[in-house]
Amino acid sequence: MPKKIIIIIIAGLMAIAVSSVAISGALSGAEKKQKNDLFRQVELFSDALAIIQTDYVNEAKPKDLIYGALKGMLSSLDPHSQFMDPDTYNELKVDTEGKFGGLGIEISIKDGMLTVITPIEDTPAWKAGVKSGDRIVKINDELTRDMTLTDAVKRMRGKPGEPVTIVVLRESEKKLLEFKIVRDIIKIQDIKEARILEDGIGYIRLIEFRENTAADFEAALDKLKKEGMNAFILDLRNNPGGLLDVAVKVAEKFVEKGKLIVYTKARKPAQNLEFLSRQGQPLIDMPMAILINEGSASGSEIVAACLQDYKRAIILGTKSFGKGSVQTIIPLNDGSALRLTTSKYFTPLGKEIHNKGVLPDIVVEEGKIELAPKEEELIEKPQAVFEQFDKKDAKIEKERDYKSDNQLMRCVDVLKALKIYKVIK
Repeated sequence: MPKKIIIIIIAGLMAIAVSSVAISGALSGAEKKQKNDLFRQVELFSDALAIIQTDYVNEAKPKDLIYGALKGMLSSLDPHSQFMDPDTYNELKVDTEGKFGGLGIEISIKDGMLTVITPIEDTPAWKAGVKSGDRIVKINDELTRDMTLTDAVKRMRGKPGEPVTIVVLRESEKKLLEFKIVRDIIKIQDIKEARILEDGIGYIRLIEFRENTAADFEAALDKLKKEGMNAFILDLRNNPGGLLDVAVKVAEKFVEKGKLIVYTKARKPAQNLEFLSRQGQPLIDMPMAILINEGSASGSEIVAACLQDYKRAIILGTKSFGKGSVQTIIPLNDGSALRLTTSKYFTPLGKEIHNKGVLPDIVVEEGKIELAPKEEELIEKPQAVFEQFDKKDAKIEKERDYKSDNQLMRCVDVLKALKIYKVIK
């Protein structure tokens, strides 16, 4: 049986090669050379496959060999391209539901190492202290060197309540840190916060771009406008991205209709895409600032870069992650799929995002402002008015929620200055 399978596979590969030779007369010199190179490499692959089937110490299943070859072939292209067997492909679909069991970490491959893009807020990884930029070197005592993204995700996901131990290299502290994290059901809430901070300055914290994000974002904007918003802060810190079309819908709310939001460049010019604003009544006059950091990636970089190019918003914070490539999922006939990098993102002014990131207009490092206690907080509270003071303390604590955030307060200061300048002008 194995020999018959080998003969069929080799015959099929040879048929493909012969077909390519037959049409080579109509090809250019460069294309002919490429076809001939492909023929030689396909022959090499078939020879290796035949030798393994006949001489390897244990009998190897043809499907396992082909799957292994496809995994190696895709992983050799770039960190984001991969071959997915049917089980892995089905797991990928779970991500779009916004609910799954795991640690709450968005990861990527950067500089050849498994890297945390961002821990999702209020998840086990966030609470344990995992940070953007941490290099994961071990998962449950298994080294992550040469581990694919898919394999890493498989090892970190599982039944809620089970512990996972990861060891990370935190380069800023030059030391290894170990975290024992208990899996939980990860529920992603796109809009974490939407409110007026002070002096009519609205604030929305956007965690990720998912199917309902655009509608939720528009509703939050309408709410803030009704509450008297006259300036706006969009917080994209630790936002790892998501759906491209949703990121475009968020950006177009602040750009004139017909303007370019982002475009992609593929290998074939016919596959290049442009995404234009279709918003009828965008917010184009209101002063605006955007917060980014090293955990901002993909869709959040598209939004920030677009509004930066048009000088529609001032970008504050630190340089973003730099994930600006497009992956296309291509299903195969046996239920498996290819996740293939097919193009890269470019800003309206032609700047490449991938591996470069978005540079803020004003660099503000992360920090915490220590607030001095107010005088009334130092006075001992009479028992009779204990409940009244508790309410006041809750309000003070809510204010501290943002006033202790160094980056956010710099945004507030910038927008206050812009509003003053606008009035004078």
